[in-house]
Amino acid sequence: MELNRSGIIGQSTTLAEVFKTLSKVAPTDSTVLVTGESGTGKELLVRALHANSTRANKPFVPINCGAIPKELLESELFGHEKGAFTHAIRSRPGRFELADGGTIFLDEIGEMDLSLQVKILRVLQEKEIERVGGTGVKKVDVRIVAATNRDLEAEVTAGHFREDLYYRLNVIPLHLPPLRERGDDVILLAKHFLEKFCAKKGRPTLILNSRTIKILTAYNWPGNVRELENFMERLSILTDGTEINPQDLPDKIIDQVAETNAEALTQISEPKKMPKLPPVTDSKNANITGATYIWPTLQVLQDLELNLKDFLDMTEAKLVTEALDKSQGVKNIAAELLGVKRTTLLEKVKKIQNPK
Repeated sequence: MELNRSGIIGQSTTLAEVFKTLSKVAPTDSTVLVTGESGTGKELLVRALHANSTRANKPFVPINCGAIPKELLESELFGHEKGAFTHAIRSRPGRFELADGGTIFLDEIGEMDLSLQVKILRVLQEKEIERVGGTGVKKVDVRIVAATNRDLEAEVTAGHFREDLYYRLNVIPLHLPPLRERGDDVILLAKHFLEKFCAKKGRPTLILNSRTIKILTAYNWPGNVRELENFMERLSILTDGTEINPQDLPDKIIDQVAETNAEALTQISEPKKMPKLPPVTDSKNANITGATYIWPTLQVLQDLELNLKDFLDMTEAKLVTEALDKSQGVKNIAAELLGVKRTTLLEKVKKIQNPK
C-alpha cells in the first residue's frame, strides 16, 4: 500500500530514510519521539504517522505544550471538573479524552513543566488520566507521539526534563532533517509554494531563474520549510514581471550566502558592456598594473561643460552602476568589485538615486 505522506513534499535521500522508518513504525502502537529544528514540518510528519496507522479513522488531537501557560496546560490535557478552579463553571474533557482511540500529538514537549511530566509518565504507564479537581481515574486508549526542537538528552542532564519520561517517549526516534540538508528539495518546495500563492492571487506562476536557484540552494534556511513558504508568499506579492531575479531577494539571503558560500554568487551573469568614456585629446597615458589608462584633462570638463565635482560624481555613478550591473544587483559582490564596504556602496547608491 502506498504511503500517505500527508502533504509532505520532497525527494531527497535524507527524507526518504525518514519515510522508510515511518512506514515500519506507523502500523504499531509504539510511542514515537520526533525531533528536528523549528519549521521542518514535524506536525506534518506526525499526521503522516497517524494517517498510516491502524488508528487513522480515529481522532488526531494536537496540542502545543509551549503555547499554553503551564497553569492551564494540565486542564487542557486532562480536563477538569466543575468548580475545580475559578471560571470552571462546567466539567470539560481534556485532549487525552478527546483523542481516545486515536493519536495525541504533544508538540514542543521539551517546554513542559516537570510537575506535568510526571502525569504524562503515568498516562504512558497506566493508560489512565485524572481530571483536574476529579476524584477518579478514566482509562484512555491513545497513542502518544511527542515532538521537540530541543536536545532532550541535554535537558535531562541539566535537570529540566525527566529521564524516565524521556526513555518512555523515545521508543522510536524519528529525526526530521533541516531544509539545508535536503538538497534539491529546496527548489522543489519553492516552486510548489510559488504555484500555490500565485494561483491564490490570480497571477501566472513566477519563474525562478538559474541564478536565483543557485542562491536559494546555497542559503541555509534557518527557519526551514516555514521560512521558505513565507518567503515565497512574499515574492508572489512583491515581485514585478514573470521571473524572480537575484535582485528580488532580500539582503538577508544575499549576505548569508556571501559569507558562507561566496562561490554561489560568482559568475551569476555575464557582465554588461558599458559605453566608452568620451574621446579625450591631448591626454597622457599612464600604465596602471599593466593596463593603459587615459587620464582625463581639463579639456574633457570643458567639452562636457562640467565642473570637477559634477565630473567626479558622474564617473562614480558610472562605476557604481557598472558594478551593480555586473553583479546583477548583488550588493556584496558590487562592493567587492569596487573595493569598498557594503555600507559605503549603499550610501553611493542612495546618492545616485536621490541627487541633490
